[in-house]
Amino acid sequence: MKHLFSCLKRYRIEAVLAPLFKLFEAAMELVVPLVVASIVDIGIKSADKAYIVHAVLLLAAFAVFGLAFALTAQYFAAKAAVGTGAELRSRLFSKLQSFSFAQIDEMGSAAMLTRMTSDVNQVQTGVNMMLRIFLRSPIVVFGATAFAFFLDWRAGVVFISLIPLLFAVIYAVMAVTIPRYKNVQERLDGVYLSTRENLSGVRVIRAFRLEAEERKRFSGKSDALARAQVGVGRFAALTAPLTFLLVNLAIVVLVAVGAVRVDVGGIGQGDLLALYTYLSLILVELVKCANLIVTTAKSVSCMRRIGAVLDETGEADADRPREPAEESAPAVSFENVSFTYAGGAAPALRGVSFSAERGEVVGILGGTGAGKSTLVRLLPRFYDATEGTVRLFGQDVRSIPLQELRSRIGYVPQKAVLFRGTIAENVRWGKETASEEEVVSALSVAQAEDVAASKGGIGGEVMQAGRNFSGGQRQRLTVARAVVRGGEVLILDDSASALDYATDARLNAAVKALGCTTLIVSQRVASVMHADKILVLDDGCVAGMGTHEILLADCPLYREIYRSQTEDV
Repeated sequence: MKHLFSCLKRYRIEAVLAPLFKLFEAAMELVVPLVVASIVDIGIKSADKAYIVHAVLLLAAFAVFGLAFALTAQYFAAKAAVGTGAELRSRLFSKLQSFSFAQIDEMGSAAMLTRMTSDVNQVQTGVNMMLRIFLRSPIVVFGATAFAFFLDWRAGVVFISLIPLLFAVIYAVMAVTIPRYKNVQERLDGVYLSTRENLSGVRVIRAFRLEAEERKRFSGKSDALARAQVGVGRFAALTAPLTFLLVNLAIVVLVAVGAVRVDVGGIGQGDLLALYTYLSLILVELVKCANLIVTTAKSVSCMRRIGAVLDETGEADADRPREPAEESAPAVSFENVSFTYAGGAAPALRGVSFSAERGEVVGILGGTGAGKSTLVRLLPRFYDATEGTVRLFGQDVRSIPLQELRSRIGYVPQKAVLFRGTIAENVRWGKETASEEEVVSALSVAQAEDVAASKGGIGGEVMQAGRNFSGGQRQRLTVARAVVRGGEVLILDDSASALDYATDARLNAAVKALGCTTLIVSQRVASVMHADKILVLDDGCVAGMGTHEILLADCPLYREIYRSQTEDV
């Protein structure tokens, strides 16, 4: 809850004024039964019309002021709640940006979406209701009890006996429902995940005619969510009926006691009416409290989930002393590096050692699952090596601040990702200040000039996820984005898989002409055979290393891959 209170600090004035004006409204409401009692016992009993008129005008004034207080309180409560929700979403998004790949893998995108949408909205609703009801309802309940004692202490005993029973019901319901709402939100994560997968994979689903199976799978998750909601709803729904039962029993007792008191002249008829009104006020407020309890239970559960994310430390920056750069050191070196994914049964990389000299092009080849992409992700510290050391120009990458490290590396991911905007804006993700000439030059290196021309130039529109481009076009634009950065090291992670061999060859030649150290990950021998050095991976281990000619002679796996791709079968 510390994060919630921290977000509320910016709205502490609103958070004070909202319940304050609600208290003013409650004061108006508590005085009304006394005025009505005086109308009955004084005005009507003595047939004093002037007194009745003045009392009615006073009630009208209370109504106007009460409405004004209520609207003012609602304004401040809404402002504080909406502002708090916006701040929580902002903090969640910032925290998400700081997460490492491993943390994102562990948490999952569906869970983060649930926290930033459903969970935050629920907390926002809870804050709004708390500011309006949390103080008002107890004040009305205890104020009504105090006024009941003022009118008649015997009637006040009925009120005093009722309140502990009501609070016992409230506490019991909260104790049962709060843990169950956490389970509801976790099942909501599953529904979001299923929806996301279906929307992103709709073409595949329809191509394989799996709509019925997916509907069945989604229905299972949706039904599980519904069962969880119904289960917790049953307990939450008990609050209002139990409250009504207890209050109505109290009303029966009050009327019985009050009738006797009126009969013996202990209290007036107006006083009995006021006592009945106060008990009705308590009923209304406790029904509001019942709704507040349900909302609070949901909000507390959601806030705990949000807090669990905000309490994460995020990606670790440089965590060891900075080492001096060495002029003679290789641009990139891996020293006996091993890596295991969180929850992985076996290492993805085992004892990998190699180096890439400055300006050298190194090809990384291997079958699916050999560890190629994992290897290059260790250099910009998307993941940290489990064992061994990864160095950039002689410096341990864990000693280099992340911002500096990644600014020195141009990275093209395996999956080409574009963002809504223009071609120029997408390329400038690599370098925000890149001039138009630099953008055009990067597109030329990436063999993407024709891609820009087909959209009317670098100002051409890029739709969400780049869906108005083919796979090969998206890959070339992401290469341009990495090239424009002008980093000392360029990583191409299987970034030519959708390109034809001729375009791939031109791209490799243009990249080599840049003169930067380049790591090219590929399953194609043609993409790496002209590299200065080729690293062959097999099941996370180095199966061979050398030039194309050396590997053909000495590496059976490389020879097998080469022949499978170049010889007629």
